[in-house]
Amino acid sequence: MSRYNMLFLSFMLLFTAACSSDVFLVHNGNIPSAEKIAQVSVGQTKEEVADILGTPSSVANFDDNTWIYMSSTVKKVAFFRPKIMDRDILTIRFDKQGKVAKIDQLNQKDGKTIDIDTEQTEVEEEDVGFFKKYFGGVGAYMPIGPSKEH
Repeated sequence: MSRYNMLFLSFMLLFTAACSSDVFLVHNGNIPSAEKIAQVSVGQTKEEVADILGTPSSVANFDDNTWIYMSSTVKKVAFFRPKIMDRDILTIRFDKQGKVAKIDQLNQKDGKTIDIDTEQTEVEEEDVGFFKKYFGGVGAYMPIGPSKEH
């Protein structure tokens, strides 16, 4: 065997040994058990729900009356794209008086795949000259503001 073949074989052996076949299951979130969820009913207050289920994973951005409990399990193998194995979501909606109005449970099968739109919106730009580009903002930034003394 030639020296180059031996070097190539050693390199390939090291390269394949460096590749990991480890599988990692990453669990994110903490959804309450089915028994605890069954204890929550329409008409209960936020305090009662918090005592039973604990603090929610998230509260809806524009609506403080929607609590979200979620959990997911993701399988990761080396450098491959992670795969979602399991996903559960519990949403509890409260009315204006702070009492449970609706309870929804969703899982991975209820999810929808959304395609990303690749179209771009064109923006008209003005042709900026050298001096305006590099010196146009000189004097515009005043961190200390104008003096009010006369």
